[in-house]
Amino acid sequence: MTFMRKTLLAAGLFISGIIFTSCLGNETVQSISETELFSLPYGNFEEQLSVSDLNDVGNVRFGVAMQDGFFYIVNGESKKILELNSYGDLLSLFYNEDSQTARLLENSKRPDISIHHEISYPFDYPGMVAVDSNKNVYTVCSIPWDRQEKSDDSTTLYSHTVLRFARDGSSVDYIGQQGPGGTPFPFIKNIYTTSKDELVVVASSSSGLLVYWFASDGFLKYMIPVTTRDAPAGEDKENQTDSFLTIQNVVPDPVSYKLYVQIDYYSTYIDEDSKVQSGINYIQTLLYPLNIESGTYEEPVSVPPYEESVVSDYSKLTYRIPYDFLGVTKNGWKFFIVKTEDGFNIEMIQSESQKILRRHFKAVHSNIVYDTMCLSQDGILTALYLEKEKARVVWYRTDNLIDAILKN
Repeated sequence: MTFMRKTLLAAGLFISGIIFTSCLGNETVQSISETELFSLPYGNFEEQLSVSDLNDVGNVRFGVAMQDGFFYIVNGESKKILELNSYGDLLSLFYNEDSQTARLLENSKRPDISIHHEISYPFDYPGMVAVDSNKNVYTVCSIPWDRQEKSDDSTTLYSHTVLRFARDGSSVDYIGQQGPGGTPFPFIKNIYTTSKDELVVVASSSSGLLVYWFASDGFLKYMIPVTTRDAPAGEDKENQTDSFLTIQNVVPDPVSYKLYVQIDYYSTYIDEDSKVQSGINYIQTLLYPLNIESGTYEEPVSVPPYEESVVSDYSKLTYRIPYDFLGVTKNGWKFFIVKTEDGFNIEMIQSESQKILRRHFKAVHSNIVYDTMCLSQDGILTALYLEKEKARVVWYRTDNLIDAILKN
């Protein structure tokens, strides 16, 4: 959840005396149990994850991706990426030549060096990773200060690039705005690969988001600005005077040339007695398909919010909280997630069949210092949980749930 969204929600909690009806009614949300695949110890050796201070979550830089049952973990602090199987066995290790990992391996007596692949680019890893069907690995990198650039109006800093390398370490290059060796990107929000093995980069801009869609050879195919100025006004167009919107996320369709744009709509809340703005009222979340070849928005899908009730002084308040957009599967299921007191709630929407599934994942947040998740194109949710004593990789087989529904 972004800082902006947390701020908006915190402001919204100052609204008093408003009771919202639940769209879920008395529906019981079923739980899906996690399957722990393997755990990793903390440390500086090749099969360990390096974290200097778990209490400083702001500096924890990790990312996870899963492709065909293989797991890829980027460890930003130690400038390395691990490829592991479902048992946690290390298959490949990619690392910067100027990292502590390189120095440790140089002094190592281990004979098997075929899995070690040194990378010469002196980049830092913020913690985002994606993998295509050929097992080419992509990770976001922060370039050195002396190579960063500013826009002409000094409002945008171009500081990120995407490192690309083959699974066997045979080729390593970086992708910029135009393609291989191109100019740096503005701050990258996330990266994705499609079923056509095309890379999609979602970056931030002063007016919204910028989406760079690359062909399988790495060269730019489309550049799509997604701005608040051009965003649809929403369904309630009659009461727009005191409302505003935020473009919360943009995710590419893994099969077609389409983007899914999550837009959250809010209105200001005016206190009746003082006539002063005293909060923010969440209205709705709409998911708009954006055809990137025509540049037009299609009919949106309404995303029901998560609802949480609070009882105080014999009154009941129900707060509506928007979900975070997690991703899209090959068969069109859109996944949304929100953190709850005892885990995570997941909402899966298939707009073509108008199906909505809601499930709950249990998690003990007091044990988890940091978490990051990824969604595979087949609909498998993989999570990396950093706990106090070790890191765990688990998955949730939501794909089996979807398959069962499709068969019925």
